[in-house]
Amino acid sequence: MNNSNRQNSTNINWYPGHMAKTKRQIKEKIELIDIIYEVIDARIPISSKIKDIDDIVKNKPRIIIMTKGDLCDLNKTNKHIRYYEDLGYKVVLVDLVNNKNLDKIKTVTDEVLREINKKREEKGLKTRTARALIIGIPNVGKSTLINRLAGKKVVNVGDRPGVTKQLSWIRISKDVDLMDSPGILWPKIDNETQALKLACFSAIKEEILPIDEVACYILKYMFNNYKDNLNERYGKITLEEDDYSLAYDAIGRKRGCILRGNEVDYDKVSNLIIRDLNEGYLGKVTFDD
Repeated sequence: MNNSNRQNSTNINWYPGHMAKTKRQIKEKIELIDIIYEVIDARIPISSKIKDIDDIVKNKPRIIIMTKGDLCDLNKTNKHIRYYEDLGYKVVLVDLVNNKNLDKIKTVTDEVLREINKKREEKGLKTRTARALIIGIPNVGKSTLINRLAGKKVVNVGDRPGVTKQLSWIRISKDVDLMDSPGILWPKIDNETQALKLACFSAIKEEILPIDEVACYILKYMFNNYKDNLNERYGKITLEEDDYSLAYDAIGRKRGCILRGNEVDYDKVSNLIIRDLNEGYLGKVTFDD
């Protein structure tokens, strides 16, 4: 298996129609919105931030909510949290599996809304139910977050991009109405490393990049940054420059990805590596440095 180096650029020109439509609809309705919940994957806290989000949400008050707190490398992710806070953002890291820090979202939301309601009172306007917009890339955990905030299942959840199809209003508390939105990206992903990171964590569909290329990127990053995690899951593996055959053979035999004739099923190994990363079997990781 050869994974020869390519230039750090890619020609992924794709822009599903529903993403363009979603951006247009948000821009049309943004004046109705009081506060933005910008959802980011704590494992890729830079790569999962929507590139042109400022153009979409304008200057609305914003809370960055980092999901996957149970799966990230806290040492690295905390540095990103401080980076965003230094830029003036309010940031909350949540663990949606164990319901950790959901109360912090409410606390920070109340802080922002107090300021908004104070301005309304100064203008002689009555306090009303706040309107929040939740926005983020595909498969970042928006639907799970909404269900946790509402305390019940109000939207469908999936482990693939594209579960949410349209804008919709949801009452998540007596104080907040939430506008849910489909996951959106940007028209051209011109940095191959960023595209690979998005593919590693299933933010873009598998057909966008070759699955073996994504899996090899995971192996290389893990080998260079989380070698112990890799060895614990697959046993001691060897990565040779631009050749992942030995690693694939070792993983395939260790995890039972075998074809007839005792050959390793490389496609199955690729799928296994990606699934293991996303489900936490490769340990707690953060891929943005």
